Amino acid sequence: MSKDLSVPPEIPKEDGRPKWDNKFQYILSCIGFAVGLGNVWRFPYLCQIHGGGAFLIPYFIALLFEGIPLLHLELALGQCLRKGSIGAWNTISPYLGGVGVGSWMVSVLVSLYYNTVLTWVMWYFINSFQEPLPWSVCPLNENRTGLNEECYESTTVNYFWYRKTLNITPDVTESGTLQWWLILCLATCWAIVYLCTIRGIETTGKAIYVTAIFPYLVLTIFLIHGLTLPGATDGLVYLFTPNLNTLKNPRVWLDAATQIFFSLSLAFGGLIAFSSYNPPQNDCEKDAVTVAIVNSMTSLYASIPVFSVLGFKATTGYWDCLDRNIIRIINEFDLPEESIMRQNYTAWISFLNSSYPEKIAGLKLKGCDLQEFLDQSVSGTGLAFIIFTQAIILMPGSQAWAILFFVMLFSLGLSSMFGNIEGVFTPLLELQIISKSIPKELLSGIICLICFLIALCFTLGSGSYWIDIFDSYAGSLPLLVIAFFEVTGVVYVYKMKRFSKDVQWMTGRKLNLYWQITWKFISPLLLLIVFVAFVTLQIQKPPSYAAWNPKYEGFPMKEEKAYPPWVLAICVLLAVLPCVFVPLVALFHLIKRMHGSKDPSFVPPEVFSCQGANSNFSHPKE
Repeated sequence: MSKDLSVPPEIPKEDGRPKWDNKFQYILSCIGFAVGLGNVWRFPYLCQIHGGGAFLIPYFIALLFEGIPLLHLELALGQCLRKGSIGAWNTISPYLGGVGVGSWMVSVLVSLYYNTVLTWVMWYFINSFQEPLPWSVCPLNENRTGLNEECYESTTVNYFWYRKTLNITPDVTESGTLQWWLILCLATCWAIVYLCTIRGIETTGKAIYVTAIFPYLVLTIFLIHGLTLPGATDGLVYLFTPNLNTLKNPRVWLDAATQIFFSLSLAFGGLIAFSSYNPPQNDCEKDAVTVAIVNSMTSLYASIPVFSVLGFKATTGYWDCLDRNIIRIINEFDLPEESIMRQNYTAWISFLNSSYPEKIAGLKLKGCDLQEFLDQSVSGTGLAFIIFTQAIILMPGSQAWAILFFVMLFSLGLSSMFGNIEGVFTPLLELQIISKSIPKELLSGIICLICFLIALCFTLGSGSYWIDIFDSYAGSLPLLVIAFFEVTGVVYVYKMKRFSKDVQWMTGRKLNLYWQITWKFISPLLLLIVFVAFVTLQIQKPPSYAAWNPKYEGFPMKEEKAYPPWVLAICVLLAVLPCVFVPLVALFHLIKRMHGSKDPSFVPPEVFSCQGANSNFSHPKE
């Protein structure tokens, strides 16, 4: 770009840059990127452990003052500058180029492990066609004289997940071997991602119609079926009964803020890339509000079928507990069959306790409490691959429900992968270091192949431990730092007044007070508070992990272990690596400026304006 004020910054011509087929395709892509696996397996868990319906209060406050403002800012930025994350921040100021590089780095790191989660989903999907479901029965031991000891001591679903799927090692330092079945599924997943992203939004825009809409269809089917299951209402009552006392706990507010932030996929660069393919004059404000509301409503909608099924599982477990006790009592007291039923169990226990206390104590009956079964909270892979698979076994027609469930998870994850890859793909296309003669298909193929080769480490026996590390450190803290510099960069470097004029030109409406106050004060302050709270919690509790070790004396409980120093060093590296580009790039340009080097690509923030840059772009007015 030239420093000459009379020449507007050069931008790609209208026919030289891909564009969305229609507005609906763009909105679906943003929703598909935002709505991911976390909406199904993280949000319901947070509601459950943080006071049910009471959690929605901090959740919607965070949505209003953090989620929607930051989403609008990213969509407006990409649409205004019509560049990916690196190009966009370099255009605003070369000193902020590191913000774009940092978000690009996060997209790369997250893509590596996120597609491995889809690998697990694919493995379960393939196995869902077996009758009976392979996670419903324990295999025989090597001598074929009894059941496999590890499976017998834990559960069938735990055995299939930890041994048959992950073949997990008992320690993060023991790598184990590559699992051939996971390698094949990983290769297939990356091949699917490649085919869908082969030409950027030209191909993902077509695939998104299936991957973004299909999960809603499956959720609706699960909702209808779930509500007919016994115990469904118990699960829903448990989920949404508000416990306002939990709001006194700062952790609840921190979890609400981080859930909103990560759920909307902010600071990855994918949203900036998606909106950069819009015509400049498009109502990005309306788009941001639409995507944010649909994302949050999806989380609430997904919670209903999830907890209907979990209520059913808890009720089935409670009934099974009662039935075992009833059989023991009938055998001990030689009572007629069906004399004790679930309905009159409590009355019988009270009577027998008062009449024959020693006999009842000798039976060592298990305490059966529905609340305890409902309290078995778990999120993430534990919910999808252990709790939900156990519930599916109990359903009539379990094969069909397993197939539907894992296809839904795969669709949710795939549409999020489109955004991650776009966050990697778009900036690379715009960088001068890559020749424009390289076809998109080849560049996309190289990206997917490199990611596949690196991600092979996640198919080792210790792979799931490393995925937890990547998720906890690469996909969390750096995003908070990047988002903070995004909002402060726009407001205080690019300047609020100039950005307000750009948004007004794009939307046709003057920026109201809500956006100005949230961007200037509330959102940066919230991000700072969340960052400090997040780091404080990490420091207070030394990082540890739960290892699956059949030789552990407390097995099938997991063994809590501390990370060795070299693993802790990698954790710190993953958290710091994307963030370090922010000061490094700024320092690089400062040194260049101090040495009097003239950077021909530098446009001072005072000169650049969205309206001026897009003055040659012809577009229909909305």
